[in-house]
Amino acid sequence: MSRTRSAQPDPRATLRGGLPDRYLTPDDIAEMFEVPKETVYQWRKKRTGPPGFRVGKHIRYDPADVQSWKQERMAADAAA
Repeated sequence: MSRTRSAQPDPRATLRGGLPDRYLTPDDIAEMFEVPKETVYQWRKKRTGPPGFRVGKHIRYDPADVQSWKQERMAADAAA
């Protein structure tokens, strides 16, 4: 009796272990907040934007961190 493909667990899901399917790029952040990409780089340089990390020479952003940063900014704006 053969097992169907759907009965086997996806090995990628085990490797991901709760990681997002895709990390965001500076282009994604710029598009998301409708700002120039240079603004995203300035946020990173000044440490005022969403936290990012390097993968080799590339900068990536965890979607959960970006969401948290956005909520903090909205709360700070509402309090002001």
